[in-house]
Formats: sequence, C-alpha cells, structure tokens
Amino acid sequence: MARAGITAERLVAAAADLADEVGFDHVTLSALARRFGVRDASLYSHVRNLGELRTRLALLAGGELIDHIAAAVAGRAGKEALTAFAAAYRAYALQHPGRYAATQIRVDPALAADSPALRRTADITYGMLRGYGLDEPDLTDAVRLLRSTFHGYCALEAAGAFAHSRDVQASWDKAVDALHAALEHWPRETPRPRK
Repeated sequence: MARAGITAERLVAAAADLADEVGFDHVTLSALARRFGVRDASLYSHVRNLGELRTRLALLAGGELIDHIAAAVAGRAGKEALTAFAAAYRAYALQHPGRYAATQIRVDPALAADSPALRRTADITYGMLRGYGLDEPDLTDAVRLLRSTFHGYCALEAAGAFAHSRDVQASWDKAVDALHAALEHWPRETPRPRK
C-alpha cells in the first residue's frame, strides 16, 4: 500500500532537489526514503526502480530547462535568439547542477517520443536554427555543435577548470559570437539555390 502523501511526482521533485544538493550520481532510492522517513520498499509502489526514477528526473529537468529557454528566446531571432538561448541554458546548468546532469542521460526512445518536453525542446531548438536558413541534415549537425559547445563549456566551468585570469563571461560571449558566425556561414550539405 502506498504511504499517504507520497506520490511519484513528489518523489521525482524530491529527487531533483537531492540531485542539486549532492549530485545526480548520488540520488538513490535509499536517500529518498530517508528524506520521506519511510523504508526503501515503500517507494516501489511509486517507481519500479532507480532507473525509472532517474528517467523521470531527466524528463522533469528537461522540461524545466526548455521552459527557461523558451521564455528567453520568445520574440527573438538570429543572434539575439542564439544569445538568449545560450544564456538560459548556461544559467540552468549552473544553478541546477544535479538536474542539469540528469538532462544528459540517454532516455529510452519510446519514452522520448511520448515526452511533450522533449518534443518542445526539438521544436524550439530547430525553430531557432531555421532562422539561420538551415534544413536537414544541417539542422542536426548544428544542434550537435550547439549542445556539445554549451555542455562542454558548462561542465568545465562548473568543475572550476577555467583558471586563466580572462573573465569567464567574456569567453562565453566570444564563444556565442563564434557560434553565430559559424551558423551564418554554415557549410551546407545541400547548397541553397541562387536567387
């Protein structure tokens, strides 16, 4: 029987908070059970196992991240949209390190296909990049470039790896400028027809 007051949603929210406090890799069912003051077995009526909990956490965090990005890019295009997108991504990654780490796990493709948050992520990201005149397969390549640049920068920054005296924000701004230039002059797979 499910313990009164505990729901799958409350468990996932508590797991998200715990991830930000101690790191995504340290989120366990035992730690959550202690948080709720119950035995581990009490949680299995809400989630099947740790894998399911982590997947639900990834989907929750992915939804939060794209909500922040969507609010930032609304009504913007081109470099202004890219800059807002990048800033919202970085802010979320730095403010919610455990949740952000959850967004990096691979989610079962069937679950991803059913996730409104992941569909919205694709719509917003691809929509911003279409503003640069990109179509497939260039869109996918550009998404991979942005994600690897943003993730790499945020991971290094969070780890304190930027020890040089150069201001980290200035370097970030320069990286976004470089991405904008790359997107503006993208080496298209299929050349655009001349007007």
